[in-house]
Amino acid sequence: MDIRKIKKLIDLMIESDLQAIEVKEGDQSIALTRRNPVVAAAIPAMPTPSAAPAAPAAKSPRGAVETSPMVGVFYTAPSPGEPTFVKVGQTVSAGETLGIIEAMKIMNPIEATQSGVIEEILVKNGEVIQFGQPLFRYRA
Repeated sequence: MDIRKIKKLIDLMIESDLQAIEVKEGDQSIALTRRNPVVAAAIPAMPTPSAAPAAPAAKSPRGAVETSPMVGVFYTAPSPGEPTFVKVGQTVSAGETLGIIEAMKIMNPIEATQSGVIEEILVKNGEVIQFGQPLFRYRA
């Protein structure tokens, strides 16, 4: 594929605010993905001892998160009608398959990077996902 065409695709992604694009031309194909910019969070100042105690914060999710290594379509089971790879509350071992991401007609297994209990499944079957998107959360 001509480098000028690739540059035009990049310009199109920027102009249209696209996160990913895939183009097939004959037997050639290219997939481009934009990473989300890192946004710095402001750190609040520590209260002085004379300040009134702050109200308790709302409970926030805790635990390690498995993220997507690629853009594609997420599947919870090996094929329609078959049981899902994992369920909430299930104990998994590092290396165990958690789901599949289909990218460019290739099925890529998503394996657990650690052992633990699945606290939450953050994506739905058949959902298009982005690079770095959280997929699963382990119990803390």
